[in-house]
Amino acid sequence: MARILIVYGTTEGQTRKIAQRIGAELEKLGQTVELRDSTTIGEPLALRAFDAVMIGASVHQGRYQSAVEHFVSANVGVLEKLPAAFFSVSLVAASPDPEDREDAEHVIEGFCERTRWRPTLIHSIAGALLYTEYDFLKRWILKLIARHYGGPTDTSRDYEFTDWDDVARFAQQFARLCSERGTSR
Repeated sequence: MARILIVYGTTEGQTRKIAQRIGAELEKLGQTVELRDSTTIGEPLALRAFDAVMIGASVHQGRYQSAVEHFVSANVGVLEKLPAAFFSVSLVAASPDPEDREDAEHVIEGFCERTRWRPTLIHSIAGALLYTEYDFLKRWILKLIARHYGGPTDTSRDYEFTDWDDVARFAQQFARLCSERGTSR
């Protein structure tokens, strides 16, 4: 059984929800999981504290949460020594257009370059449009963006694009990676 840390950055809560689902899936597979919001971590990551680490963040205006970037940059030496995964949450991950999905890959690549971290496993996950939680300006801007991409524009409701079966498969893939790397205590 591996002890896995999942660190996430979230703005509206969808990435937290995904991190929780990944954690639950890993626990079903016999792993021990600790979930941490990136804004609550102040201390450096100790090499022997966990057997593996997964980090998730959501894309907003082409960047991830600064707390996630800071955590990764500050702990890249430890992350490079452990099985580690990164999941990126964005609306373009749900797009049927390959160019849109390629844009999401460029955001991930930029993050990896800025932090100098090369995760063992990277996965892009579709997020959500939570119109009912946005203020007027954000709702209006996201409605324009959604219209441009042919997405839903009814702002009276929310839209979740996350493929939960895909999330479960990603968690299972990471558990296999941890098992192959012999991270069990």
